[in-house]
Amino acid sequence: MGRRKLKIQRLEDMKARQAIYSMRKRGILKKAKELSILCDVEVVLSLSSPSGKPTLFVGQDPNGLYSILQKVSNMPFVEREERRAYTIEMLKKFYVNWESEFDPLSLPHNRNVDTLKLYEDQLQELKNKLTEKSKILRDWKNPENVEDLNQIKFMEDHLIASLNGLRNRKNELAMEQQSKERALEGNENLEI
Repeated sequence: MGRRKLKIQRLEDMKARQAIYSMRKRGILKKAKELSILCDVEVVLSLSSPSGKPTLFVGQDPNGLYSILQKVSNMPFVEREERRAYTIEMLKKFYVNWESEFDPLSLPHNRNVDTLKLYEDQLQELKNKLTEKSKILRDWKNPENVEDLNQIKFMEDHLIASLNGLRNRKNELAMEQQSKERALEGNENLEI
């Protein structure tokens, strides 16, 4: 039984989709590994199966994921958008040659202004949450300032976490002290 050309479109049968995913996943992971070794490049590949199980491949460098994410996060926003546009153009050329029904323009892409606005809104929301949590933590000294049960719960969780941290540090210091005492006892026994 020979190979047949598979039309590139979404498979409706879930079993067939999972089978194709498994076979092609092995192939793409093999290609990613080969690319990493042959070209000495950092490769990170993230996949999610039809059933929702994630797969993460990181090339030769164990810190590859961190390294790549660090490079991308340090890249200016404009340059990231240029790289994304370049990738979409490459996909267009690739899929035009394959004569498939895939339309790279259907990939989600935002205008720079829209994306920037979204990031600004998210940043403002995080700043507001940080201000609110900081206020709650300042108010723990005076319980009369607490306005609702959620604030009390947050303060309680914070106190428990702080207490656990203190206990861990206390245990570490006690173990260090015991080790030093044992070492001193061992030295005293040797001197006698």
